[in-house]
Amino acid sequence: MTGSVLVYVQHLLGIGHLRRSLRISEALVREGLRVTLISGGEPISSLACTSAESIIQLSPVRALDAGFKMLVDELGRPINDKLRMARRSALLAAFANQQPDALLIEAFPFGRRAFRFELDGLIEAARARRPRPLILCSLRDIVVLPNDPRRPTEIVERVRDDFDFVLVHGDPAFIPLEDSFPLASEIGDKLIYTGYVAEVHQGGDTAASDETAGADEVLVSVGGGAVGGALLRTAIETRRQGCLANLTWRLLAGPNLPEAEFAALATALPEGVVLERYRPDFPQILRHCRVSVSQAGYNTVLDVLTARAAAVVVPFALERETEQSLRAERLAARGVLSLVPETQLSPKRLASAIDRAISARPATIAIDTAGARRSARVIADMIRSPDREFGVARDYRYDPLTTGLLPGR
Repeated sequence: MTGSVLVYVQHLLGIGHLRRSLRISEALVREGLRVTLISGGEPISSLACTSAESIIQLSPVRALDAGFKMLVDELGRPINDKLRMARRSALLAAFANQQPDALLIEAFPFGRRAFRFELDGLIEAARARRPRPLILCSLRDIVVLPNDPRRPTEIVERVRDDFDFVLVHGDPAFIPLEDSFPLASEIGDKLIYTGYVAEVHQGGDTAASDETAGADEVLVSVGGGAVGGALLRTAIETRRQGCLANLTWRLLAGPNLPEAEFAALATALPEGVVLERYRPDFPQILRHCRVSVSQAGYNTVLDVLTARAAAVVVPFALERETEQSLRAERLAARGVLSLVPETQLSPKRLASAIDRAISARPATIAIDTAGARRSARVIADMIRSPDREFGVARDYRYDPLTTGLLPGR
């Protein structure tokens, strides 16, 4: 292997950020790079499989609830300075030991501001090292901005000062970054759209799936599950009231649904309803279901689109969360799926949306889903470029005709 990458990811409530980083890490390894993934969220055993050379687990930190206002440790206690110092030291030690050619930081500085206590030191160490590694941001398609009007300008300044490029894991023909981050043009020379990071089907990499799971079923999923209880309860009541009662309903509660909620659901299941925590073959069983009912997270939506399943989405939209709603509204407007706003969720509305989704053949939509492979290729090309010095790569742009990189803009 030639070249190495240190990938940092911090998931707080769901598992989407971690899944995306794992997919990119897998693609980096396929490009011949040595990868170390550092995770700061709670360990998720069902997502532990990766070909990264090593996975470093920091002392876990998560959000207490959907408000994201308080960070807690693995025992649910507010994080303190001792934990912050321990994480910061572990992160800096990993950087010193690995000596990476590139540092890929998920979300920051567009998000994860609460983790500046460790990321400021990491970036400072990277900027001071010679030769300096590339410093890259790995960014979801949609940014959720805080209420503070100063933050967008601060983000722009931080990107310009400290980051070589921002890899935007989306398709500008579908949702350009400026739709959620109005100052995107001010860092236009730093942006590289990679396409969406969808699951890569490559030989034995695809999770094995039994032939019956999902076949002609109503498949209800809530991603990580931390905020999925209401949708699961509504789905059960919708089935109990007679919606597609002749079909099996399979509910995937997610690894983060609180145990008490999972147990309460399990004790009140109607006949013909199956409740499971998680299935690694979820993308595969989606292809065989009668209809999918889910939230509208990044990874779930991509899995639904790839499977071309009839679909209903109920985007998570508590507090100031706008990401899932924006993505769902764009897809609903194109006839790809049926949308039920979270505030309007009821058994009657869900049943009606399921009927609509099944009756209307899902429209096809052309969006770029080669984001994992292209992200890896971009990073590999930068690391191996003879023109790179102290982390400054040649200017790259994506050429959609050749699905490769061309120097210059």
